[in-house]
Amino acid sequence: MASSPAMFFSCTTALLFMALSSSNYLIFANAKSPFRCNSGAAACTALVGYVPPNATTLSAVQTLFSIDNLSTILGANNLPISSPSNSPVPANRSINIPFPCTCSNGTGLPSQPPIYTVVSGDGLYHIAAEVFSGLVTFQQIQAYNRLPDADNITVGQRLQIPLPCSCDEVDGNQVLHYGHVVQSGSSLEGIAQQYNTSQATLQKLNDLTDPRELVAGDVLDVPLRACSSAVKNTSQDYPLLVSNGTYLTTASDCVVCECDASISWKLQCKPSQNSSSHCIQPRCSNLILGNTTTSGCNRTTCAYAGFTNQTIQTTLDSESICPGSGNNGSSSAGSDRGGGCWRGWTEALLLIHLLLLCTCLV
Repeated sequence: MASSPAMFFSCTTALLFMALSSSNYLIFANAKSPFRCNSGAAACTALVGYVPPNATTLSAVQTLFSIDNLSTILGANNLPISSPSNSPVPANRSINIPFPCTCSNGTGLPSQPPIYTVVSGDGLYHIAAEVFSGLVTFQQIQAYNRLPDADNITVGQRLQIPLPCSCDEVDGNQVLHYGHVVQSGSSLEGIAQQYNTSQATLQKLNDLTDPRELVAGDVLDVPLRACSSAVKNTSQDYPLLVSNGTYLTTASDCVVCECDASISWKLQCKPSQNSSSHCIQPRCSNLILGNTTTSGCNRTTCAYAGFTNQTIQTTLDSESICPGSGNNGSSSAGSDRGGGCWRGWTEALLLIHLLLLCTCLV
């Protein structure tokens, strides 16, 4: 049940200086229905779709969302890693914003919220609806920053922006949770088709009993399928979530991993071309990370398994590539010519035996 502003302020003002910082989550959870987050994972990567109201640059977007490394924005939007920071970002065109998310008290919030500094003429509504293009409400900013009066902010004041996020699995699968601002005229079915999910999943995830409950301006929790990986749960970058058609750099920028649905939804990692001198080329014995060798029906890849204490871990990932093997992994014509498959030899020997039998009978 929504509380009136007067009731909300009378309760929170008395507790303003008594509550611990962790109570931010409890206060925020009552401001509006944020994304549910009950995962036991320490943290994960989440995305929101930011639609700038005016033409801007990658550097300005990076600063607005307090993102340390430009490469994270480039990878989330599949832009060339060499793209300069002054690259233009057109107005009213969505750009993916990646950030770390954590769960607390059933709510997902950024581990390091963007910090916005108030300028002359600002108001909470303007900051929420226009500067951050509706990804948050002014009530959420007010609640998270524990502001007694939404109309009383000062120039130079620093506000934390509680972007919506989650780390929860969906139907037993790890996904990237994407915050999508519903546009006027949108339908739940259309959004589901756009992001390759189902209407039923969106309804369940966003507590919509009827698709007609969708309201323009709401932020919808959309699950994006992530490529599977061999990254261990002890790795510093676990869970390594990369959605189709995107990439990211990890392991202190020494490794780049990309997700391509056409390659069996398996994460493809290799040494970063922009890696600095501190990077040691990761290997699996005689194979460099990302390289593959084929023997008969078996294809073996040196896969990324994570990093701990600046040490990059790898593992050999094997799969069968012969037709009828029951493996959905991709295969090329060249890989079958290398040594042939046992099934082909069996069929050939059977044919020879039948010919010999016919000759004897004649």
